[in-house]
Amino acid sequence: MRKEIQLTTQYRMKTKQIQSIESKEDFIKFVGDLILDLKTNPNRWENRNLGDYLEALQSWTEDMEGYYKNNRLPVPENVSWKVFADMLMAATMYE
Repeated sequence: MRKEIQLTTQYRMKTKQIQSIESKEDFIKFVGDLILDLKTNPNRWENRNLGDYLEALQSWTEDMEGYYKNNRLPVPENVSWKVFADMLMAATMYE
């Protein structure tokens, strides 16, 4: 069973930040903000450990078209899945 995302104020703020990402630097800042949020507010996170987080990432990716349609956002068409996979794989060993 997939869990619906509760659109809390915190989530809405992150969504606005996501919409403003236009560069590598913006993305790095966003990831840094997620790390800080996990460290300072772990109880707000449904998926606090890596296994749960990766499973949620996989499930959300499978259902992502519905998220965009339900929020009246354009469904991304030219996602560089290879680059995203490279990033995830590299993080398994990069210090």
